[in-house]
Amino acid sequence: MELRNNIGFVTLLLTMIAGYCDTVTFVSADAVFSAHVTGNFIVFAYQFVNGSDVHAWVKLLTFPVFILAVITGGRIAYKVTNHYTILFCEGVLLLLSGITVALLSHTGTFTEWMMYAVAMVAVFAMGLQNAFGKLYAKETHGPTTMMTGNVTQASLDVGNLLKSGFNDAEALASLKKQLITILGFLSGCFLGAFAGKQFGLVTLVLPGLAMIMCYLYHRKI
Repeated sequence: MELRNNIGFVTLLLTMIAGYCDTVTFVSADAVFSAHVTGNFIVFAYQFVNGSDVHAWVKLLTFPVFILAVITGGRIAYKVTNHYTILFCEGVLLLLSGITVALLSHTGTFTEWMMYAVAMVAVFAMGLQNAFGKLYAKETHGPTTMMTGNVTQASLDVGNLLKSGFNDAEALASLKKQLITILGFLSGCFLGAFAGKQFGLVTLVLPGLAMIMCYLYHRKI
């Protein structure tokens, strides 16, 4: 029971952080998605056909950065015994990103290209989280950075429940798990939209601290 509850908490935390980071960078870093990197292809195509300048091409840079992050996550997993070490690395990157933004903004040296650099670090951090989800699938209720699969499963569960007159215990249990991922991500999106609009990329320190605390907790158990 304790293990299942822990999985639910980790799932909720990771989905909220993914939704948060994805929205913060979209709002504060020229519409760059940090978690849903394929979404950057859409933004790039839109900006390109509308005659955007070189900044549109930055969106494509997220793809190799993401790939490198996933490869790095795999290498980390190969060398450590604590699964959550990957999340610790993610947390450190996000924390340092937010601190860097705060320092550069204070000195008046936070340029547009520095903004893109911070966004790429956030993409790398989300790549590590994606790697964690693939390598340790049993640590969460499902993917924590991409909701399409979770929404699909939830829809199938609803269909099975309607068919059985809500007497399908397996479908009900699955639906509850999917709702944790979907609502967690949505909550993170709302928080990220507000934080990004009001305070900008400096708010990446919050998910960074949360990830580090998650690692420290799991190091003790």
